[in-house]
Amino acid sequence: MATSVRVSLLWIWFTLLFALCLQVMPMAEGWQVWRPDWLGLMLLYWCMHQPERVGVFHGFVLGLLLDLIEGAPLGQNALTLSLLAFLSALVYPRFRTYSLVQQAVLIFVLLGLSQLVEQWLRTLFGPFSMHLSFLLPSLIGAALWPWLATLFQALRRRPTGE
Repeated sequence: MATSVRVSLLWIWFTLLFALCLQVMPMAEGWQVWRPDWLGLMLLYWCMHQPERVGVFHGFVLGLLLDLIEGAPLGQNALTLSLLAFLSALVYPRFRTYSLVQQAVLIFVLLGLSQLVEQWLRTLFGPFSMHLSFLLPSLIGAALWPWLATLFQALRRRPTGE
């Protein structure tokens, strides 16, 4: 069994809060559809690489923070991010054996399911037209996955200056 590198909980929360900041950063109206789901992507990364430390609770807390910042109905993002963390826990044993391309396809499916649930909840809470452009953040997140995973693995393996 491979030994996993212990990552500081402070580093995990820092990266998750940084992803939250990227998620709510203002963008021009036409460009918002191209914003990757940074928070979902980072949550998936930590759920896959530190499943004993990051899970559904983290998704719920970050979702509540996102609800408060965006002014969305309380619990909407909390539900979707908790669902995303739960689904990542279900596929975790197989995920680690996949290549980066296969992982990116699975990330697209997981983020797409999360986006689908979010769009469904938006239609329940008010008038909202749903079209397939809601999958663009999932597609961009899947395209970013190999670079994000490689970057974080390189940062985790970086030698400490002793």
